[in-house]
Amino acid sequence: MAIPKITKKYLDKKMVKYEELAHKTVYTAYDLAQTLRKELNQIAKSLLIATDKAYVIAVVPAHMRIDLGKLKKALKAKKVSIPKEQVMVKVFKVKPGAMTAFGGLHQVEVWVDKSLLKTKDVILGAGSFTDSVRMKAKDFIKMEQAKLADFSQKAGYMLQVKKLKKKAVKKVKKVKKTVKKVKKISKGKKK
Repeated sequence: MAIPKITKKYLDKKMVKYEELAHKTVYTAYDLAQTLRKELNQIAKSLLIATDKAYVIAVVPAHMRIDLGKLKKALKAKKVSIPKEQVMVKVFKVKPGAMTAFGGLHQVEVWVDKSLLKTKDVILGAGSFTDSVRMKAKDFIKMEQAKLADFSQKAGYMLQVKKLKKKAVKKVKKVKKTVKKVKKISKGKKK
């Protein structure tokens, strides 16, 4: 599949270099990282935030979590919250979970956590569950005239992924040992 026409038109109009990525249907940044075999820090997750003034899109690397207290301070807002999914449908005309990080496309301001600057290329949702866009993080920030601030905290996902990998390696080693034993036994019976 191709990225949604509205997203493609927006990116082409901005004349920014990007790569379209088609993939299986995914609903989370974690699933996207697994599907594309990328590290979580290469995936950007975006979240619609309601402030007392307006809506904004907050963007953080997928291995981080948004700290609403820090974001509230950065926005100089009296209150911030995550709006109900119906807001995405009624106000922004997008499916819940399919909103892009491209604020200009939705006529909202974009706030990017400074930790995203550590990533050279970033993968962003393109407005569907089957397509994403890869571009340089600095190009995304410049294109969106995003405001930079420190509003994330470690989410612990990387630690969980490392633990899962260690468990998988142990299981593979155990299976290999079992296969060797079975081969030895079967060789002994053939004689």
